[in-house]
Order: sequence, then structure tokens, then C-alpha cells
Amino acid sequence: QSGYMVPKGDHFQLSPRGVRRIGQLALRDIYQNLLKDRSGGHLTDHRGVTEMRPEQTKPYAFGDPLNLNLVATLKHALARKAGVPLELRPEDFEIYENDYASSSSTVLCLDMSWSMSWEGRFAAAKKVAMAMETLIRSKFPRDFFAIVGFYTRAVELKLKDLAEASWNMGDPFTNLQDGLRLASDLLGRHPSRNQHIIVITDGQPTAYFLNKRLYCEWPLSFGGISMRAAQETLKEVERITRQGITINTFMLDDSPSLRAFVDKMTQINRGRALFTRPDRLGEYMLVDYLAKKRKRV
Repeated sequence: QSGYMVPKGDHFQLSPRGVRRIGQLALRDIYQNLLKDRSGGHLTDHRGVTEMRPEQTKPYAFGDPLNLNLVATLKHALARKAGVPLELRPEDFEIYENDYASSSSTVLCLDMSWSMSWEGRFAAAKKVAMAMETLIRSKFPRDFFAIVGFYTRAVELKLKDLAEASWNMGDPFTNLQDGLRLASDLLGRHPSRNQHIIVITDGQPTAYFLNKRLYCEWPLSFGGISMRAAQETLKEVERITRQGITINTFMLDDSPSLRAFVDKMTQINRGRALFTRPDRLGEYMLVDYLAKKRKRV
């Protein structure tokens, strides 16, 4: 009835509106606790840059920005005692109401390795990525936003490339480490106090760089983790964390070994992990280590 699902044959599937709604819910959970920064479209609780609302005023309270409504302030003094010189008192001050807003810099890292072709993972990832991209560009136009695709190596994807992006059939390896490195480099060119990396992946790091040399390794078991690749990826997570960048992971697989890796990555970074499956894209499990809470959305 809300238009989030549409019939297709003998079953229902998510409509474009439903996909956008998922993107909105994910972004709402990701963009929490923003710090004061340049003016933007993110509402924040008395920390961001203020913008006056001239249609609304209120009495001044200690700590408020002194955006003085001069006419209203003088009226209060004159109503109490007409004549000059005016006798102003603290309770006479009237100020304009303020909206508090901030901005953010975000890089979306999209897994394009061959494993993403299983179980419709890439189609699901692409839907979420396009929904987030559309929402960020439309709702937060002052934000910096970029896209990185990663398989054995990481590459920057331009906006026009996202719609036609696909997994690499000839590339079975996943270099999340290089994806994070390129994302942090892009964020370094656009400094902000609110920097985010959103990773959409099935979470199998199997490639990494060490001393500028590329290494690829198969997992120890099917669906498992390549230990050295995981270790080097977590070192990159530690480096990014020291830079003040928050990593939020949208996980399209929930096997125990992969969940353990993402849990470790999220604990290091103090970001958020969102677990879902391609066949259950309409809901996800949010794990917020910063607020120490879990909830199903």
C-alpha cells in the first residue's frame, strides 16, 4: 500500500521507491553524531554551523548565538519604560531562532569482485549504492561524494560509470585494503570533520599490498577468510581510524567467519555495520559499536 513493493509474477519485489527508502534508513543510521563543520544539509544537535530563521524569535539564553533581533529587543525596553536613554536588561534581548546544520565527506566503496555475482549480491549492492548516491547528491548537495570500486585493485568510479558497473568475471580476488586506501586518499583531498567510508561488500578480503607489492591468496576454506589479507586490511583500518575517518560496512553475507571479520573491523574503527542478505534487502541488522546497541530495521 505504501508503494515499497510491486508484484512480479507470483511474488513481490522492491520498487524503486522501496530501494530509496532503504537508502534513507541506512543513511539515517550512518550519519549520526555529526560534529561541527562547514554549513551543509545534515541536521545536528547544537554543534553545526547555524543558519538564522528570521520568521521565528525567542528570548536570549546564555550560550545561544547572539543573532539579535534589534527591533524586538528595543520594544521590550520601551514597553517597560518609554524615553531615552533606554534601560536595557538581560531579559529584553530577543534573538532569532537557528537551524543547526553540518556537512560531511563520503566515499562509497563497492565490491566488484567475482564473488559478488553469487546469490544476486552485486545486483543488491548496486541498488543500495545507487539509492545512497542519489540521496546524498539530492539531499546533501554540499557534501563531497565519490565512488570507489575494488576487486584485485581499487579504481575510482565516476558517476556515469555506476549505472553500468558490474563484477569482474576474470577477477576472483577482493582487495578491500586497496579500496580503503584509495577512499582515504580521496577524503584527504576534501578535508572535513565528518568523514565517512561506506563499504558495500560480501566481506572476503583475499588480496593486499605489502611494500608496494600485490599479494593474492585463496581462503583457507570455502567462504572463509584469507588470514594474511585480513590482517593487512585491519592494519589499513587502524591507519584510517587514526585519521578520524568512520567506516560503515553494508554486509551482503552473514556467514559466521565473515561476520567475525566485519565485527573486528567495526570494533577497531567504532563505526557501524549493517548486515543483510540479497533476498532480504528490505531489512538489515544495524550493529552500532559507538552506541553499543543492535537493532533490526
